[in-house]
Amino acid sequence: MAPWTPFPHAGDYRFDAASVRQQWSRLHAGDAEPCPQDAAVLQAWALFHNGEFEQATAAGLSAGGPGITVANKATAIYANYLEPREKTRLDLFMQVAVRAEAQAAQEPGNASAWYWHAYGLGRYSQGISVAKALAQGLSSKVRNALEKAVDLSPRHADARIALGTFHAEVIDKVGALIGGMTYGVKKEKGLQLFREALRIHPGSAIGLIEYANALVMLEGDPKMQEATQLYEKAAAIEPLDARERLDVEMARIELQED
Repeated sequence: MAPWTPFPHAGDYRFDAASVRQQWSRLHAGDAEPCPQDAAVLQAWALFHNGEFEQATAAGLSAGGPGITVANKATAIYANYLEPREKTRLDLFMQVAVRAEAQAAQEPGNASAWYWHAYGLGRYSQGISVAKALAQGLSSKVRNALEKAVDLSPRHADARIALGTFHAEVIDKVGALIGGMTYGVKKEKGLQLFREALRIHPGSAIGLIEYANALVMLEGDPKMQEATQLYEKAAAIEPLDARERLDVEMARIELQED
């Protein structure tokens, strides 16, 4: 595989294992990931927070155990924001889904394993189209994994965001009636999940962005102004690490295009 596209702001973030540990609760307010004791895993996280996603993936896989979570997050975030080739993006998302599924099988109580399995499958589904994913039965796997993550980790804001997005996208594609009858999705449940996530992690740029997108999908033009305000709030956040920088810049680009 070709080398990964570098994070465009290399050097702006300079975490090491000690500073990651010191700022852990803020850095991981979205995923509620327990702070690891293994120095090699902490170093892999430092690489991730610095935007060295390829190196973080390699270091996480090498460390094993909780390092698999670092590898999955680094791969997924890289594929989502920086990989320009569609086939490679989809391959990377499927790698995450497969690794996380194996991790969840070994550690059924690991909320992050269920979350990254759902994230990988969910982004893969978006890539092939939500309609095709529904036809292939991927939707139930995504939903079940996200619900498992929320049950296992009540403060996992990112899992709530992803589950809210799932409700919104299914309704957007098949309508509220079929979505509710066939896939068990509901508009109010989806919006509630976003509100819960933002209560847990009010500074989540990706939470604000996905909530804005869901409002437009579910409510249409009447919610455009509120959606724009959510994007503006996301764009005004001061990012703490590379992943947050990518989220905030996405919001800023969206506002410029509007």
